[in-house]
Amino acid sequence: MEDLMMQQLRSKATEFLLREEWNESIQAYSHFISLCQEQISENTHQNPNHLSNLNKALCLALSNRAEARSHLRNLTEALADCEKALEIESAHFKTLLCKGKILLSLNRYGMALDCFKLALMDPQSGANSESIKGYLERCKKLEFSSRTGAFDLSDWVLNGFRGKHPEIAEYIGAVEIKKSQMGCGRGLFATKNVDCGTLLLVTKAIAAERGIMPSSKDEDLGHNTQLVMWKSLIGEVVESSTRSHRTHQLIRQLSTGEEEDTLEVTDVSLFRPEAEESGFFNENLDMGRILKILDVNSCVEDAVSSKVLGKNSCYHGVGLWILPSFINHACNPNARRLHVGDYMMVHASRDIKAGEEITLAYYDVLLPLSNRRERAKTWGFDCCCKRCKFEEGIMGKQEMREIEMGIDNGMEAGGMVYRLEEGMRRLNARGKEKGYLRASFWEVYSEIFESEKSMRRWGRRIPAMEAVVDGVAEAVGSDERVLKVVKEGLKRKCSGSGMVEMERAMKLGRGVYGKVMKKQAMRTLLELQE
Repeated sequence: MEDLMMQQLRSKATEFLLREEWNESIQAYSHFISLCQEQISENTHQNPNHLSNLNKALCLALSNRAEARSHLRNLTEALADCEKALEIESAHFKTLLCKGKILLSLNRYGMALDCFKLALMDPQSGANSESIKGYLERCKKLEFSSRTGAFDLSDWVLNGFRGKHPEIAEYIGAVEIKKSQMGCGRGLFATKNVDCGTLLLVTKAIAAERGIMPSSKDEDLGHNTQLVMWKSLIGEVVESSTRSHRTHQLIRQLSTGEEEDTLEVTDVSLFRPEAEESGFFNENLDMGRILKILDVNSCVEDAVSSKVLGKNSCYHGVGLWILPSFINHACNPNARRLHVGDYMMVHASRDIKAGEEITLAYYDVLLPLSNRRERAKTWGFDCCCKRCKFEEGIMGKQEMREIEMGIDNGMEAGGMVYRLEEGMRRLNARGKEKGYLRASFWEVYSEIFESEKSMRRWGRRIPAMEAVVDGVAEAVGSDERVLKVVKEGLKRKCSGSGMVEMERAMKLGRGVYGKVMKKQAMRTLLELQE
């Protein structure tokens, strides 16, 4: 009678599974698994064949429950079911496939690869061999990218971003977490010299929300849209934290904006997908703490230091990406972020030295010091980067105040550039200091460089566009507005005479978009022609 009941229960659970009624299937399989385990514990000294059949039934039930849980994104519990099934039968074909897919979803490419290799060796793999080989190739490609940081979006870019975005691996490059040198808790630092465009990290969002924002004229509707997105983001983060021990563990590492100096400096290895979960999952992560964490660490996709590629580029997006949350602001930033689907790719926007803190622009840094200070207030901090410290000392001087007032009063751009360059010469500004000031007054420089008439009029009384562009990029990193000036200069060049400018545009392009595509794709993205 008991065997008949178990057969009926297993049939019902399988029916739910085939109908994709995941919760009902999990409930039925859980009941069946409990009965199986009870019978096994009670019949350890009885018929070996009966025990063998019970173990086989238990193994399959665990595998099927894992499949149902994985469809509900309960990946931690699904993986635990797979491990229990493989303890019963170490080469169980269906479980190896299920485990491989779960590990692939968790970005544990090497471990997933091992599962698919074992599954392919099973005699049952015949009908599924092509599918398994496909998973093997995906794992190999993703594992290589995750290990080397070698990504190539060229085909997708050249195809006009049509279709799904490329499958991207998580990657952590030459970075570490240390106490920030800018008096704001922890920060991310380079562990070796990296050149402009080099990827520093690639990571998937814990949660992301997107929506099309209404026109700026309807402020109330825009506010309501953002509020709905924010509530949805909170819900996603709570759900992700509840479903996954590891997600809960990673979110707990983030700052709430309080007692920054007492926060533990986390080892960056904790953020690698293959890292083991630690034992402090049982600590509470209440709603109040989650709200504070999101308030301090959430990122918008359309920030000044980011670029969105693909079909989500017309949306306003907000999300939580864990490791990038450790990156602080500076007005001389050295990194930018590229958004592809739910992935954030952070790369160097200028050359970075070993030991240098990695920084992003939270707000527009191609503005004078006074404007940047106002924007910093809205973020709740005072920037104390090298650039701000330098400009605090020099902007108080009379001639610099007069120049800033002249710009505010709409004086002619060429005259302002001439006076600024003369002022820098008299004040003995050198190297990056010139780059800082030129970045602060980029608006007047770009105005004159974009006008062929103004450039002819002022001639050698103002610096060459190339010198200004190179200095600004070296001081504050690549920026699309600086790149635009170079592109306009290229258009004015005669055919075949702009090779140096072409290479300058390509270098700036790598600073804006990173080294994630070949030259032809970059030229297409920048709309450059040789």
